[in-house]
Amino acid sequence: MTLTWRHYLGVALLTLLIFLPGRMSLVPLDRDEPRYMEASAQMLESGNYVDVRFLDQPRYLQPAGIYWLEAGAQKLFGGPHDRHVAWPYRIPSLIAAVSAVTLTAYLGATLFGGMTGLIAAALLAVSTLLTAEGRMATIDTVLLLDILLVETALLRAYIDQQRNRNTSIGIALLYWGAMGCGLMLKGPVVLIPGLATPLALRIIERQAVWFGRLRPRWGWLITLAVVLPWCIAIGVVSHGAFFSHSVGTNFLGKIGHGQQAHGLPPGFHLVVFLLAFWPGSLFLVLGLPAIWARHREPAVRFLLCWIVPHWLVFEAIATKLPHYVLPTYPAIAILAAATLAKWPLTRPKAVWARGLMGLYTLLWGVLALGFVVAGAILLWQSEHRLDYGALIAVFGALPLVLYAFWLLWQRQRRRAAWVVIGAAVVVHAGIFLTVIPNLGLLQLAPRAATLYDDYRPCEDSTLVSVSYSEPSLAFLAGSNTKLLGVPAAAEYLAANASCALVLVDHKDEAALTAHMLEKGFSLTEYGRVTGLNYSNGHHLDLGLFAPVRK
Repeated sequence: MTLTWRHYLGVALLTLLIFLPGRMSLVPLDRDEPRYMEASAQMLESGNYVDVRFLDQPRYLQPAGIYWLEAGAQKLFGGPHDRHVAWPYRIPSLIAAVSAVTLTAYLGATLFGGMTGLIAAALLAVSTLLTAEGRMATIDTVLLLDILLVETALLRAYIDQQRNRNTSIGIALLYWGAMGCGLMLKGPVVLIPGLATPLALRIIERQAVWFGRLRPRWGWLITLAVVLPWCIAIGVVSHGAFFSHSVGTNFLGKIGHGQQAHGLPPGFHLVVFLLAFWPGSLFLVLGLPAIWARHREPAVRFLLCWIVPHWLVFEAIATKLPHYVLPTYPAIAILAAATLAKWPLTRPKAVWARGLMGLYTLLWGVLALGFVVAGAILLWQSEHRLDYGALIAVFGALPLVLYAFWLLWQRQRRRAAWVVIGAAVVVHAGIFLTVIPNLGLLQLAPRAATLYDDYRPCEDSTLVSVSYSEPSLAFLAGSNTKLLGVPAAAEYLAANASCALVLVDHKDEAALTAHMLEKGFSLTEYGRVTGLNYSNGHHLDLGLFAPVRK
């Protein structure tokens, strides 16, 4: 089967349809997303596209690339009065997800045929991790696409060497340009896959003649041209603080110490893979014997040199988050798809290996059933009600999952894969269309921001939040938001009483009131919102107050 442009267009459109549900209605989903959105919004407000800020603090975690993309999307698709609507900032992630899935189809078809490409694209599109990251205004999906472009250029040069074909200069420009863009997105992280893949092939094959097709003698100048202007600008503006913080603290600091309570032992990504790449995780594991039997084939060898070095690096560093190994998922999807479309099932000879595969299959099946009912259960436990959409997702996906079990029992792996891919689409649509938008635990910041908007005394008012410091509140309430402790909040309110309101939890009201009385002010309550702070599990009873001089 040969894929044409119509196939790739179909893959892109289907992927777009998969990632659209819930996109317009989702509130900021985790703590990182509103930080990216707020920093991008402040770029537009200030006109400063060099020095990235979150509220009144520098955000020196990575270069400005992702903020430029999100600010540009908001400028193009947002409006002057919807600065705190989330969906425009998520457009770069949407475009990156659609492009990554389509490019995976192309690579799979190039290596192993059209059917492999289609299955690989489908497995990547419905994988749990990409499903989540592709709906958020974070850097991970855009970085995935950039690294995928780097690997595409490497693969093209490698295959051209194998087939004794010329490699066009455009492939060299793609490689070095994508390396530069990766540095502008996430700093040195792009160097791990960009250099580790050719280095691993050099070690295994004891030659790297093919890498010369990428014109390394002058190609690095393209990378430098992409990243150097901004590096000079931010070095001047920050007096070198950006490099010491982003490289020294953020990047190198993650290697030896688990930052932000994310320190975990090696093996974390291997364990999480069952969930993060579901439903494709099972088909990769069942296909491992067939993959290993062909590990000397150039195409398989390249994909393994893409996956293994990247994976080992992020298993070795102390800080671990599931999305760190997301750039390996296209290669994993292609290998899993090849075992379904091209290679016959090979059962391991060792009894222990067959036992582990059986256990993995059991865990995968339990997880599949859990996915089917998780949305409805979460909605019931959180809101004590069932939504028809959640029930439709349950009863729509359950027969498909059960049918996939039966097909696996009959050893019809390819048909089982397609069926469970359909089940995943139904489950994800139900979660993002009906479950997450109706979860009260995600609505505390939007309700608090709405209450503030109802009573803001000035056009350029300031919200001082004493007890609730979530980034989502800062994004929804605006860049004038101040996240302060009780004494600092009282000081600010006393100095800016005419255009400031304060949001404070019931447990901190007495202390704030006492500090305000010392400064000759009382507090007038305008309203309250209650809910769960999902980041720490604390129940909050937030009151909105205005300072009034006594």
